[in-house]
Amino acid sequence: MGKDKIILDGLEFYAFHGCHPAEAELGQTFIVDVELFLDLAQAGQYDDLQATVNYDAVYRLIRETVTKQRFKLLEALAEAVAQNILTCFPVDEVLVRVKKPRAPLPGTFNYAAVEIRRRRQGS
Repeated sequence: MGKDKIILDGLEFYAFHGCHPAEAELGQTFIVDVELFLDLAQAGQYDDLQATVNYDAVYRLIRETVTKQRFKLLEALAEAVAQNILTCFPVDEVLVRVKKPRAPLPGTFNYAAVEIRRRRQGS
């Protein structure tokens, strides 16, 4: 497996995830970071989009997953994003980080987050 990666950082979406009824009713901003691990040597050598993953298509898939589905847990949202990417794109591995800047916590903080790493079966 190559250690090359494509990074999409700080994708912001307004969605309705959470365990509290107010979260499901009012919604809030979620921030998603993804790292796609794949061999980029052919794309770099031949300057060919067909030899890589089109990150516009990845963005659209992430947006669809985050905004069109509802989850109680950040873990479930991150898992759905990871599995959709592995299903739809030829990547060996994906890292997904989902941040919730306005999580219902007492006190001051930047965000609550979940980070998962999933690998294609057989990789």
